[in-house]
Amino acid sequence: MMFGLALATLRHRRAGFAGAFVALFCAAALVSGCGTLLTTGILGTVEPERYAAAPVVVTGDQNVHHVEDRGEGRTREKAKPITDRAWVPAALAGRIEALPSVRAVATEVMFPVLLPGGPTRNSWGHGWESAPLSGLTLASGGAPSAADEVVLDAATAARSHLSVGSTVQVRTATGSSTVRVVGVATQGFAAQSGVYFAPEQARRLAGHDGLVSAIGVFPSSPSAADDVRELLRGMAGGPVAVVRTGDERGRVEFPDAANAQVRLVSMGAVLGGTSLIVALLVVVGTFALSIQQRQREIAVLRAVAATGRQVRKMIGSEALVVGLAAGILGAAAGVPLGDRLHDRFVSLDVIPANFPVVLSPFPAIAAAGATLLAGWGAARISARRATAVKPVEALGEAEFRPPRIGPVRIVLGTVATAGAVVLTVLLTALHSDQSSTPVCFNAVLLWCTALALLGPPVARAGAAVLGLPLRASRVGGYLAAHNLRAAAHRLASVVTPLTLLIAMACTILFTGTTVDRATSAQRDRGNVADLVVGPRVPSSVAAAAAAVPGVRTVTRVLHSQVRDGLEKRSVQAVTPERLSDTLDLGVTAGDLGRLAEGTAAAADGLGYRIGQRVGLTLADGTPYEVTVVALYARGMAFGDLTLAHGPVAAHVDVPLDDSLLVRGDGVTRDALAAALRTEPGIGVLDRVAAQSAGNGTSAQIGYVTLGLIVAFVAIAVLNTLAMSITERRHEFAALRLTGATGGQVRRMLGWETAASVAIATVLGLGIAFGVLTAYARGITRGTAPVAVPVTQLVIVVVGGAALAAVGTWIPARVALGNGGRTA
Repeated sequence: MMFGLALATLRHRRAGFAGAFVALFCAAALVSGCGTLLTTGILGTVEPERYAAAPVVVTGDQNVHHVEDRGEGRTREKAKPITDRAWVPAALAGRIEALPSVRAVATEVMFPVLLPGGPTRNSWGHGWESAPLSGLTLASGGAPSAADEVVLDAATAARSHLSVGSTVQVRTATGSSTVRVVGVATQGFAAQSGVYFAPEQARRLAGHDGLVSAIGVFPSSPSAADDVRELLRGMAGGPVAVVRTGDERGRVEFPDAANAQVRLVSMGAVLGGTSLIVALLVVVGTFALSIQQRQREIAVLRAVAATGRQVRKMIGSEALVVGLAAGILGAAAGVPLGDRLHDRFVSLDVIPANFPVVLSPFPAIAAAGATLLAGWGAARISARRATAVKPVEALGEAEFRPPRIGPVRIVLGTVATAGAVVLTVLLTALHSDQSSTPVCFNAVLLWCTALALLGPPVARAGAAVLGLPLRASRVGGYLAAHNLRAAAHRLASVVTPLTLLIAMACTILFTGTTVDRATSAQRDRGNVADLVVGPRVPSSVAAAAAAVPGVRTVTRVLHSQVRDGLEKRSVQAVTPERLSDTLDLGVTAGDLGRLAEGTAAAADGLGYRIGQRVGLTLADGTPYEVTVVALYARGMAFGDLTLAHGPVAAHVDVPLDDSLLVRGDGVTRDALAAALRTEPGIGVLDRVAAQSAGNGTSAQIGYVTLGLIVAFVAIAVLNTLAMSITERRHEFAALRLTGATGGQVRRMLGWETAASVAIATVLGLGIAFGVLTAYARGITRGTAPVAVPVTQLVIVVVGGAALAAVGTWIPARVALGNGGRTA
């Protein structure tokens, strides 16, 4: 019976349920889109390009392994990916080729080769002997035989406008040189550039004597892969390599694919979780407002003997119908949204282009199910108070809404407040962005959850504070003051999403600006060089810069990552000679002058001690033990660890320096640029200009996140305001009948909206800046305050006010046009 009544109610109150439908639709779309990212991170694969023709590929182990003692004799092995390629002994190729099940092998070495105007990432040089791994055949020309001859894959030749006979200057780790194109392959690579040299020249440029980056195996028997594994297991000292087949070949060809998977899973989970929590806040508020509008209807049902359980079942059935329709449509809309998010992250170089999106039905199904449950739960929770009153009191409750909120809501609001306080305090003890950012957003969401639960008394207090200035307007403001005080529940329903909008926008924007400004300040104080040369600098340029008259010190700087156990650490590798001439790291203990191979300086707050021996794993998986000789304060700008340049540069895929720091007496920018004029693409900057040349990728990711969350909350704000004003048609009609003009009613609504915006702005900024202050104290270790660009703050506040104005003006115009003249 109640399900039929629910369907009848939906047919006759379509406008009333439109708001709930919109909120649930947007929630389903957002969760489905984020779920697509999560699914891509879990199930996504990378198809091989260079290794496409080799059924079996042997490479180094791309993981760091750590055995964790779990007590009581139990252990657990954990593994984390390294950032660069692990190389294997070249002699292993001969042993593999000798197996009866192997027909042939092909080895590969690789090294960075930059072409003029070409990509700065995934542009690699190889020896021509590795062409069989890709199945490359020549479309024109011949194979390279001299040191200055190269073959290009078809796509690279087309992008670079090169053909057989062309000459071009290329940059490698040792310097720039002119090469001649002697061949162009029939095949092309979509995700990388391939430049093939003569084998001897390739091995010299790669700089890994006796090692190869991969061994391709061409079987003569299906058992070849198993035979190779057995050979590796039987080697003295344990396996030195890993066998890759199928999709695993793509993962090892593109090592950043593993990191991309982690990033996608992390972003999908964080975005999806945040979206779901925001959705719950918004949907609960929307249903609460919808049920408030139906107090009289519910009161009549209670008065004619409908039980509270029956009414709750009716409201739950309505929510199920609306949630099912909105969930299915929204989840379907979320699939292309997830595809767009994937494309955006590809354009930001967060994930590789050859890591395709996985369009699975599971995120859509999960989003539809979560939305359905969220809508049903929100409706049942919101209906609890309305259906708990006794039938004889129901009509009275409908006319005189209770001034207090229920005890369960108070308890939950208190718990949410306590949780928000704990997370906010916890932020002061977290010093890494990876751990601080999720806690920061969760703290904001908990504060907003507490506000949603305790909203009516907070709104009533805000209305009381604003009552005096509102009464300065004799008609519109006077009516607004009385309406706000009498309808605290309605005011709270409007204030909550507005507060969430402002708090989330400020948090997402100003976490980035706080870190950037603190990092920039540390770098500005720490970089004491006169000039900066970069980017992607070969070793020959460092020698040329050092030979310029007046140059006293040239510090080579290369950034990488290492593992301390399984913990990832950012590394700055520098040439230690006269380091204090170009860098001031803010040493707090020890002596940076002792920095050399086998030693390290570490940032404060990471748990390192002077004299401590630390076992690191370099980017290519090579173990490297160092002794800590200094601690420094400027870790945000200069990395977790500072190591000697040589050992790090020998174990990275791209040993091109990120920059050179130059210090001297009377050295000018023009003189240095003149010495480097033979190196196209390398510039000379003064120290201040170099400061502003930062990487905005993290900020861009934040803006994508901000756009998703704020767009959803903005729709919720418009939705809530429209529902709030639509409810009041009879009130507007009564005011018109008692002599109020349409202009006076609109001014009343304008004052109410202004008060709502003022309360939401104070609450939103209070939540955001309370959390951000704790975040800044933790992430900068108390060295920098919250950085708030005034322009961005004004945009957030004015944007929220404009959104509220639009959400009020359009529904008010409709309501006054339809219901403002008839009672």
